[in-house]
Amino acid sequence: MKNANTLLIGAMLSLVTLMPLSAVAQAAGDAGKAATTTAASMTDGEVRKIDKDAGKITIKHGDIKHLEMPGMTMVFTAKDKALLDKAQVGDKIRFMVINEGGKMVVTAIEPAK
Repeated sequence: MKNANTLLIGAMLSLVTLMPLSAVAQAAGDAGKAATTTAASMTDGEVRKIDKDAGKITIKHGDIKHLEMPGMTMVFTAKDKALLDKAQVGDKIRFMVINEGGKMVVTAIEPAK
């Protein structure tokens, strides 16, 4: 297994050194644009439950487009428990969620407009 990983890393390094610098810069720029687009994606939802001690919030939400997730009601973990002070049960909100290693984490909450 260790030899296979070493071979894979070597092959990847070989490809990178063969790529023109402009292609590397273009790929980095595209990745930056994707990250910006993802970061700007807020989702509409309604707060159903808040567990401040556990740092969890249950939200009935619409489609989370940047994660290709259909609308549903689910429990999220708050990145920072202080975010949970920005909402109460029944509030209409807009929120940002990211996938951290398979765990859905809310990174921002604001009142819906």
